[in-house]
Amino acid sequence: MLLRRLTTIGFAAALISATVLTTAATSAQAAPTSVTSYSFASEAGDYIGSGQTRAYQAPSADIQLSGTAGHVTMRVEAGSEWWRVELAAPNGDVLRPGRYLDAERAAFRTGRSPGLDVSGTGRGCNQVYGNFWIDQIGVAADGTVTMLDARFIQQCESETAPRLQGTVKFAAYPLSYRFVSDAGDYVGGGTTKSYTNATSVFDLRGDANGVSYSVSGQRDDWTVDLYPPAGETLRVGTYTGAQRYPFNDAGRPGLSVSGNGRGCSTLTGQFTIQEIAFDASGEVIALFATYEQHCEGGTPALRGTIRYFA
Repeated sequence: MLLRRLTTIGFAAALISATVLTTAATSAQAAPTSVTSYSFASEAGDYIGSGQTRAYQAPSADIQLSGTAGHVTMRVEAGSEWWRVELAAPNGDVLRPGRYLDAERAAFRTGRSPGLDVSGTGRGCNQVYGNFWIDQIGVAADGTVTMLDARFIQQCESETAPRLQGTVKFAAYPLSYRFVSDAGDYVGGGTTKSYTNATSVFDLRGDANGVSYSVSGQRDDWTVDLYPPAGETLRVGTYTGAQRYPFNDAGRPGLSVSGNGRGCSTLTGQFTIQEIAFDASGEVIALFATYEQHCEGGTPALRGTIRYFA
């Protein structure tokens, strides 16, 4: 089961404090919607994908999911093309978020190897060499998989063969964190990094008065605090003139991005709430936001994107 599932969702979007908050073009937002899709990129010489690139999304393509957390299958039909992606845990185990390396052909996997088999439109591998990453998986009470977010790399017949890379999503919500740090930015160290649920753990806490988002993974720990000006609530829109939270002045939004023992003493910046959702008790359960932070009044920026089930 997902750690936190989107159940009762409320959205906020209204015009407040025009000097601080620039609202989205629409006055209301629908609840976050899940994505069901399949895409792949095939290198020249790859037998399955024939060097092609494809992207399918429901409902224009018929995409179905079946199986359990032990062995799950996605089927895609679009016009004259059809595809089948099988992902299997090592024998006796179940799939969960994480990395699955040295996969063998799913139906014939041996020992403790995970299983992978991507075929389609009359083409399949006799031997499979590959890896896959489970970013999200949801399982019903009867054991069937109801949600899946995964990526794979497959090579047919040889571990040096051309690669087929793809992404499968079924009723999945975005869940990731990415930042780009300019040269000279103290907090990000001038690096660019991305985190997904296969290797990292995300947590979102707070309510309309402010939220705190944390990321742990890849030997890193990050925290992002986003707060509206005192007396206001978080809504869809862009908050400019941010200062370091919790030392932001009255009338100023609060922002603080820190991690790995590094943070700003003072900062300037802004953040944009693209989507935000709360449960019936007012607790935040979904967030899509971007930010830009400058430490100590400097020019180098740290820019990031938060996707937490939105």
